[in-house]
Order: sequence, then structure tokens, then C-alpha cells
Amino acid sequence: MPHLVSRRQSDTGRPSASLAHLLGLRDDHNEAEAHTHAARLAAVAAVWPFVLAAQAIASILLVAATIVSPHALSFVALAPIVGAAAVPTALAALLFTAQTLRERPPHVRNRILALAAAGTAAGLSSLLWATTRAPMGSVQLGCFVASAGAIGIAAMALHPVRVAILGFGAGLVAMLPILSGQALPSFVALALLICLGVATLRLARIDAGHVHDHAAEAREGRLAAKMIAEFESQGTGWFWEADRHGRLSYISAKVAAELRQTGSDPIGRALIDVFRMDSAAPGTERTLAFHLSSRTSFSDYMVCAADQPTGDSEPDHWWSISGRPVVDDLGRFQGFIGSGSDLTEKRRSDAEITRLALFDGLTGLANRQRMRHSLDKTLQQQQTGPYRPASLFLMDLDRFKAVNDTLGHQAGDALLKQVAQRLQRTVGDAGLVGRLGGDEFQVLLPGLDNRDTLASLAKELIGALSQPYFIAGVSVSIGCSIGIAIAPHHGEDAEELIRNADLALYAAKADGRGVHRFYSDEMLAGAKSRKALEDDMRTTLQDGGFTLAYQPVVSTADAHIVGYEALLRWDHPTRGTISPADFVPVAEECGLIEAMGEWVLRTACDEAAGWPGNVRVAVNVSPIQFANPAFPALVASALAHAGLAPQRLELEITEGVFLDGSTSTDTMFRALKGLGVRLALDDFGTGYSSLGYLRTAPFDKIKIDQSFVRGAAQPGNRNAAIIRAIVTLADTLGMETTAEGVEIQDEIDLVRDLGCSHIQGYVYGRGVAGTEVIAQLGGGRVAPVGHKVSRAPRTKMLRSARIAVGRNEGDVRIRDISAGGAMIDGIAIGGDAVGLDVLIELVEDQMVAAKIAWAKDGKAGLRFDEAFAVERLAQPPGRLQRRA
Repeated sequence: MPHLVSRRQSDTGRPSASLAHLLGLRDDHNEAEAHTHAARLAAVAAVWPFVLAAQAIASILLVAATIVSPHALSFVALAPIVGAAAVPTALAALLFTAQTLRERPPHVRNRILALAAAGTAAGLSSLLWATTRAPMGSVQLGCFVASAGAIGIAAMALHPVRVAILGFGAGLVAMLPILSGQALPSFVALALLICLGVATLRLARIDAGHVHDHAAEAREGRLAAKMIAEFESQGTGWFWEADRHGRLSYISAKVAAELRQTGSDPIGRALIDVFRMDSAAPGTERTLAFHLSSRTSFSDYMVCAADQPTGDSEPDHWWSISGRPVVDDLGRFQGFIGSGSDLTEKRRSDAEITRLALFDGLTGLANRQRMRHSLDKTLQQQQTGPYRPASLFLMDLDRFKAVNDTLGHQAGDALLKQVAQRLQRTVGDAGLVGRLGGDEFQVLLPGLDNRDTLASLAKELIGALSQPYFIAGVSVSIGCSIGIAIAPHHGEDAEELIRNADLALYAAKADGRGVHRFYSDEMLAGAKSRKALEDDMRTTLQDGGFTLAYQPVVSTADAHIVGYEALLRWDHPTRGTISPADFVPVAEECGLIEAMGEWVLRTACDEAAGWPGNVRVAVNVSPIQFANPAFPALVASALAHAGLAPQRLELEITEGVFLDGSTSTDTMFRALKGLGVRLALDDFGTGYSSLGYLRTAPFDKIKIDQSFVRGAAQPGNRNAAIIRAIVTLADTLGMETTAEGVEIQDEIDLVRDLGCSHIQGYVYGRGVAGTEVIAQLGGGRVAPVGHKVSRAPRTKMLRSARIAVGRNEGDVRIRDISAGGAMIDGIAIGGDAVGLDVLIELVEDQMVAAKIAWAKDGKAGLRFDEAFAVERLAQPPGRLQRRA
């Protein structure tokens, strides 16, 4: 149908073509038509020798007839006739053989051939007419057949060249009136010539249309071939063809070259022997062999070279192949034809995308997504198959932030890579190691739930990660905390298991870091309690449910109150009084500490503004508050709003503000000192414990932590020496000192003698409400309260023991005990026994020497001659206790 359409278009599209152009008598500079005319001339040249042979046969027969019957046709008459026939025929032969004439344009040769055809027709018609002069009989009939045959062969030979056959017909018709001398045959011949002309012209038009169509098809074919060649050589696509037996008959050159590198030439081989399908690809349930045998179409099958060795290595090339069966016009199957595209780069890109989607780009470990997928898959196996436990380690690096801040993020990245290597080396094939992000890691251990085995692995991991690292020539040491959850005991789904492992990690960090903890139900209860506490704090902060208590700070010089520390208090409506040690860390974690700290600061300033002008107020500042650049503006606003003199406000700052080591800390100190407020270093000696910052930090006071004060008055305790060293350092730097947590009256004299300038603690009373401060300040000197003499911490118990007084022995009960002595009952001695030496069996078969310190109402106090290790009582009970 396309050919018919194009032909009709050519017939109607060339109405202006001249007769000379149609017959090939004029050059129209159409290369396609010129090639067509040249081809037809070549066809005439190919058969023209037969025209010469036929003409020669006819001439020879006539000559022979003349020899046999000279009276019928004389040689004188026959010679011109034969010559007239031979000359144009020879001219046509010369046209086809002479190099000079063959190089002439086709339209010129068409003209010459038309003239030669006309002359040949005239000569052959003369030969035919001459046969009528021959004697009747077989000779005449033979000459007639030869002459007519020569005419027919000449017409057949000249038929491809339309103008030549037209000239041949014109030559025949032109000779008829000359030879016959009659009008009627001439008119009939002329009519036939007209018919021949019309038919020839119609054929010429059809030829022109065919030439036009073939030229267009040739152009399209050349363009298609060019585009396909370009597509095959430059693009990723390619083509193939297979015969009815499934053997490749064609395949693009570039694919064939790639296949030859791994095997033999693919041409002639079966398609299924050349390509191997990727069975892992989706949508490939049916194989290539199935489609070839069932003669059905297929598309986008992922294949590689069948000769590529199988194994762990990825094939060099991957292709997508599609094909469909081919049938002829009669519906007979001829084979397959199809196309393909190169998927090598796409597959590599997909593999890289998959790797990036499932693996951590820095360490190469599994990322959060892959760990979650593996955990889900492991837990699903527990639900559908036999019981198979699994354990989850959630790990967090200790002191990693300090490495990032001091050595830079590149050093931190290098450290994480080494951590990943140690984790993989330690865990090995026992589980899957992943990095969740930052310094968080996770280990999935399928099939393990033995606590001893898991504890050993956790300790091994902590030990491996705690070994020194060498980063950029610097030795770095970090630690690791691990939370462990076991499925299905600690969770049957991934969310629950991860949450519980995180709770266990939180507990490990709270217990001092560098340890591992297994999840327990108490942790979840604690987390829920913290969440409830957080919600209640938000509500209380909005409703104004917090209060401040003010604990006095007393001067050691004259026992007068010189200031108060504002202490945050929370009386929960259902939980009762909640210690700041319980809710302040939660506030720091959930982000409420800044709002809470602002309320404390403003409230303390407002209430202190009504106190006597020489009394200061101290407010604790969280490291989170201190890190906020807007904190100085907040302090200035609170002072201005309350009308409080800046020197009456003392901000207590812990050593944690120095951990980041940044210049912003110095900037903050300068800004606060620029306001005129006082700065106190709180809990000195328990945190960062570096003396370097004291050279630049503008502190006005150092607060000695209560852990150094407690027990300092007891004999043999070294705390007093530490306090003396701190006081000496502070005096040298021009700073005041406050001893915190003083509870025993004899500690007052001690810290005064050691040089402390101020005392704060229960010995001078607990915190009071703001309304009671004025009354407390009006009392002058403050009297101490509580115990007068320090003693070692006592442990309450009820334990039987054997006692020996001289030669008398008996059993007594121990009510409490400390390293220095014990209180007993069940003994009948009077007060005059004070100072009596006794022996008491605290540990089985081991008597401890002691003296009676006091005795009253069947009770007595013992003072050991040497300090006793109370922890020894944790041993199995002795004979007397079992008997009791």
C-alpha cells in the first residue's frame, strides 16, 4: 500500500514532465532517472548481440535464397537491403561497445539508439519484404521466419528503452508505404504506431513514477541504514536476527565484538547458547528457550554472555534483549527479529545506588535502612519458623565529640573508619554490624540469647574500642557504652526491640559509661516516668508551680549571712517533693532548662531586690544556658527589671562549660563581667578538673564540692589536705572560697582553720522561702545546728555476733556498724564499764579488738582499735548468725 500511494503521488506529482524527459531524450539533472536510463541501456546492450545474430541469420538465408534462385532476387537488389539493415544495427552495437559513446550521457545515447532502432527496423522490414521475392516454398518460409524473428528479437531487445521501441515502430511504419506503395496498409500501420506511442508514453510515465518511488525508497533506506549504523556504533542499542532454528544470522557489530571476547563468534550459534538470563531479575519466569520454542514475543529480558564464567564476580556486560517472531506473507514462521540495549552502566549505577541506600558511605558498614530491614527479616523468621532468638547491641562512642572538636571532622571520620574495622573484626561472622549515624553503631546477632556469651562479646567490644587510636600522628583514646536487648524476651518487633536497646544504652551511660547493660522492665518504667516527668514539668512551668528556696551562705569570719543560693523546688501534686537531681537532668535533655533557668534568674533577682543591700543572691547556670549567646542580654534584662545591683548577683557555673574549648567561652565570660555580675565556679574538683582555665576565667569565688568536705574532720582523711590546697590556690588568684555541704559542727572549725571564707550547708539550715529571708537576716549571727562531731558513715543491720569480755563470752546483736565502731544490744553492763577492752567476732572465727565507748539500758557503743572494713560483712554469715 505505501508503494501504491507513493506511485499515485508520483503520477500526479509530475504533470509538468515533458515528453522528452519521459522518454529520456533530455537531461533533467535527476540522478535517479539518469541511473535508470543507463541501466536500461545496459540491458539492451546485454541482448543486442542476439539481435545481430538474428539479423545475420536472416541475411544469410536471403543470400542463400538468391544463390538458389537468382532469377527471383538479384544480388544487386539484395545488397542495399542487407546493408540498410546491417548499418544501423552495427551503429547500435558500436553505441554499446565504443568507450567514447559509452561515456556519453544517457539521454544522448537514447537519442542515438532511437535513430539506430529506426534504421534497424527499416532494414529488417526491407529484409522481410525481400522474402516475398523469394520462390515459394520452404526457402521462402525460412527466410520469412528468420526476418520476422529478427524483427521480434530486435523489438524485445529494445523494449527497456521506451524511445528506442518507439523509434523501432516508427521505422517499421515508415518503410511500409515505401515498400508496398499502398495507402490502406500504411494508414493501418500508422494507427498501430499511434497506439504504440500512447502505450509507450503511458509506460514511460509509469517508469518515471517507479523511478521516483525507488529513489525515495532508496533515500529513506540509505537514511535508515545511516541512522541505524550511527545508533549501533554510538548509542546503547543494537539489533539481532535469528533463523527459524533459533540461530543468530545477524547481530550488531559492537555486541558481536564483546561476545567474541568471552567466547566464539555468535553468528550461527543458538541464541540460548550465546546469552544467559539473569534469573534474579523480576519478570523472568519464562526463559528464552521457552519463547523460542513457543514462538512468542518477549521484551526487556536481562542477559549476559553465556560463556561468561559463573561465580561471585559480576559479568563484564549486561544487556536488555527483546524479540518477536517473523512470518512471511503466507504465515510461515521465518525466525526472530529483535533489539537490545546495553545495561552495563545502568546496572552499575543501580548497584551503586543500592550500595549507597544500604551501606554507610564513610565506613562501608550497613546503614540504618539495611539494619532495620535485616532486623525486620530476622524477627519475621521467629514468627513464621521455629524458635530462633536474636540480640541487638546499640552502641555509642564516649568522648567522640571531644575528638571532633579538638582535631577536626576529618580526624573524626578517620576515627570512625577505624572503629568500624575493629567492630567487624571483633564481631566477625557472628552478626551484622551497622552505623546508624554520627557515633552510633548497631550490631545484630541472630541466634544468640545467652547472656554470658553476649556479656563477654560486649566486654570484648568495649575493650577493643577503648584501645588507643593513632589519627594524624596523634594518639586518641575513646570509650564505648552498649545497650543490649534480646528478642523475643525484650521485644517481638523491631520498634520495641530498638527502643529497649536504647533504654539499656541510656542506663549504661548513666552508670558511668564504658559499660554494657541489658534491658530490664525497670528501664522502661523509668523511661515512662521520665516522660511523665517531662510532661508535668511543661505544665508546671506554664502554671507557675515551681518555687525557690534560699540557702544561706555564711561568712566564717563572723558567722553572719552574706548571701543566699537560690535552689529550685518542685512540690508535685501526686509525687510529692521531687529532688532537683531528678528533674533538672530531664529538663536539660528535653530542652526545658533554658526556660526554667530564665524563670529562676528573674524570680531570684526580683526577690533579692527587697533584701538588704549587702546580701547577694547566687543562681545556678546550666552549661546549656551558658552556651547561648543571648544569655548576657537575659541577665541584663533580669537585673534591669528587678532593679538589682549587678554586683549582688552571683552566677554559679560548673566546669562543664570548658569542655568544648572554644573561644565562645571567653567571649561569654567577658560579656558577663562587663555587666558587673560575680562569677562562681561551682562543684570545683569533680568535673573537668583542669587548672588551665583558672588562669583566664574571671571567677570571683571557688565553691569546694561537698565530696571533699564530708569526712574531712575524721582522723586519717585526706580531704582536709585537698581543701587546704584549693584554698591556697584561690587565695593566690584573689578568689573567695565556699565550702559546700557542711553538715557537722566540727567541720565548721575545720574549714575555718583551713582558710575557707564562706560556708554553705545544712549546718546553718536548709533553704527557706523568700518571705522568710528578711526575718532570718534580722537575727544577726547564725547558730549552727545538727551533729557536733563527725563520725564514719553507719550501716543499719541486725546481726548476731559473739563477744568476749575477759573470760566471759556471750552473744549480742549488732544494730549498726561503721569502720570505727558498732552499737550492740543484749548485753548487761553498766556505765562504769566505759573503756573496758572487749573482743567481738564480726567475721567467723575472727575476733576484732574494741573498747566500750558508752553503755546504757542494755545497749553499748564499741570503738574498734583499728578501722574495720565493713564490706567484709558481705561474706557468708558466720556460725553464730546461722545459729541465731
